[in-house]
Amino acid sequence: MNEEYDYIIIGAGIGGLVLANRLSEDAAVKVLLIEAGPNRIGDPFIDTPGLLSTLYGNPDYDWDYMSVPQCKVHANNRQIGQPRGRVVGGSSAMNFSVVMYPTESNFQAWEALGNPGWGAQSMAPYLRKFHTYSSPSEATAELLDTPRYMNAEKQGSTGPVPISLPDVFGPFNKAWDETFAELGWKTDADPIEGRKLGAFTSPLTVDAGKGKRGYAAAYYSPEVAARPNLHLMAETMVQKIILIEEDGEVVARGVQVETHKGQSRIHAKKEVIVCGGSLNTPQILELSGIGNAELLRKYNIPVVIDNPAVGENLQDHSITSINFEIADGQVSGDIMRDPAVVEALINLYEQTRAGPLAGMPISMAYLPFVNGQGVVPKEEAEELLAKYLDQDDIPASLRAQYTHLRNILLNPEDASSHYLFLPAQLHINPGKTTLTDVLEKKLPENYISIMMLHNHPFSRGSVHIASASSDDKPTYDPNLLSHPLDVELMARQMQFVDRISTTGPFAALLKPGKRMPENTNDLSDLEHAKKVVKERVFTCFHPAGTCAMLPKEAGGVVDFNLKVYGTRNLRVVDASIFPLEPSGNIQSTVYAVAERAADLIKSQS
Repeated sequence: MNEEYDYIIIGAGIGGLVLANRLSEDAAVKVLLIEAGPNRIGDPFIDTPGLLSTLYGNPDYDWDYMSVPQCKVHANNRQIGQPRGRVVGGSSAMNFSVVMYPTESNFQAWEALGNPGWGAQSMAPYLRKFHTYSSPSEATAELLDTPRYMNAEKQGSTGPVPISLPDVFGPFNKAWDETFAELGWKTDADPIEGRKLGAFTSPLTVDAGKGKRGYAAAYYSPEVAARPNLHLMAETMVQKIILIEEDGEVVARGVQVETHKGQSRIHAKKEVIVCGGSLNTPQILELSGIGNAELLRKYNIPVVIDNPAVGENLQDHSITSINFEIADGQVSGDIMRDPAVVEALINLYEQTRAGPLAGMPISMAYLPFVNGQGVVPKEEAEELLAKYLDQDDIPASLRAQYTHLRNILLNPEDASSHYLFLPAQLHINPGKTTLTDVLEKKLPENYISIMMLHNHPFSRGSVHIASASSDDKPTYDPNLLSHPLDVELMARQMQFVDRISTTGPFAALLKPGKRMPENTNDLSDLEHAKKVVKERVFTCFHPAGTCAMLPKEAGGVVDFNLKVYGTRNLRVVDASIFPLEPSGNIQSTVYAVAERAADLIKSQS
C-alpha cells in the first residue's frame, strides 16, 4: 500500500475502465483502478442479457438507491428507486444494453455553455471509438429495415465493446417502424450522426456471436488485466481523497481506502481521477472537503474548497408508460411469468446462445415537440415556453441552460420527444417504487408497453452526503417534475401515445381499448393527461450533471479539461460532468466522454 501510482482512478464503471485501459497502454505509466463493488467479470447473471432483472435490488450487484419523497404537487410525494451498478463495469453491467446517440444539438449546447472542444464535430469520433459494430443477420435486417438508416461503414469498427442487433426482434418491432412511417415519420438518417427523427431500432451492447452482454468490462480484457503497470483493487471503499495545499493550489496526493484488511493510504504522483458516477462522485468530493462549506461543516469535514455546485444540477430522464393488452396470437415478454417457459428459454440460451434471453427487443422513436394532434404549432409552443421561462426569478446559473433547451423544443428538426416500445407490462406504484416493482408481472394477461421519455428536463435535483462516513449512502433527490414546465411537456407528449396505439399496423397487434391503468384510455383532456403523468412518473436511470462541466460562476464543478476547480490534478470523468442531459440512453455518451478524457489526459501529462 506504500507503492505510488501515476494515476489513481476511483470507480470501475465506464469512465474508470476506459481510462484504466487507455492510460495503461503506456507501459511506463502505473495505473491503479479502485472499485467499491466486487469483480464479477464472467458472471452468467451479468453476461446473459435477458437476466438483467435478477440484478436489481441485489446488493451483490446494485447500490439500490431510493429517492427522498418527490414534489408533492407534481409527483404525488412518491419515492423512486434508482439502480446503480456496484460491480466492475458499473451500471453498464446491468442496463438494458441500448445504444442511443445524442443529437448534434446536445453537444453543440455543451460547447456553447463554455466548453470548447466538446461540440458535435469534436465528439463524433469518440462515439465510434468505444465499439465494434456487427451487422445483423439478413432476417433481422429485413425485419427492422436497418439498411435504410444504419450504414455499417459509419459505425465503430475497432472499439472493445461489441454492439449488434441480435435475432431477438419480432412483429411488434416491424409494426412500430411502419406505424411511424404511416404517421409521417420515416427518415433515412443514421442515428449515430445525431440528426435522427422517426422510428428506429437501436443496436444493443451484445456480442451476437456469443450471445453475451458487451459492457465496460470489455476494456479490462485478459490481455489488459495482465499488464504489469495496471492494478485493479475491487471491494475497496475510497473514504476520501488526500488533498494538500501547495503553491496556492490544491493538490491530490492520493486516496484513503478501506478493505476487509483495514484502512490504508495510497499515493498518486500525477493525478487522481474520480469516476464514481453522478451519485457517488459528489459524495467522494464532499467527503474529501470539496463542496458546500456549510454542509461540510455540518458533518465536521474540513473545508478544502468551498463550491456549493457540487452535487447540484442533477438531471434525469423522466418516463411514463402505458400497458396495452396484445391481440390473440401475439407474444410478449409477459409469458416469462411461467417458470416452465423461463426454464425452456434458459435451456435454449445455454445450448445455442440465442433466443429471447440474448437481448432486449426494444424499439424507439425521436420526434419534435408533439401532442395528440401531431407537431405542436410553433406559436403554441412559444406561448407555453414563455409562460414558464420569461420570468425574473430563474437563477442565473440556469438561464443559459434553459435557453438551449428552449431552442431544441422550438426546432421542428430536433428530437425533443422520445418514445419506446417494450414487450412487457410495467407498473408504477404509489408511495415507493423500485425497478423490481416496475418489472413485476401483476396482470395475468399479456401486455406490451409504450413509454414516453422526457429528453430535456427543466427540473434540477441534488445528491449530497448524509454523514461523514463513506459507508452511508448520500441523500438522493432527483426532484422529478419540480419544474411545472416538465409536467406540461410530458402531458402533451403523452397524448401522442394515443396516435401510436390506434394507427396501423401497430394497432392490429393490440386488443382495442385494453389498456392499464384504465385511466389512460382517453388522454385527450390535457389536465387529465397531467394527472396521469404525475401518477406514473419514474426514472429512466440516466442521472447526470452533479459535477457539471460549466464555468465556475455558472454552477460548474469541473472545467472543460475535466479538472475540479481549484485543484491542480483532480479530475472527474463520468456522467456527472454533463452540463445538460443529452437525448436518449446515455451510455454511448459516457463512453465518448471517457475516450475523449483519456486523450486529454495523455496530451496534458
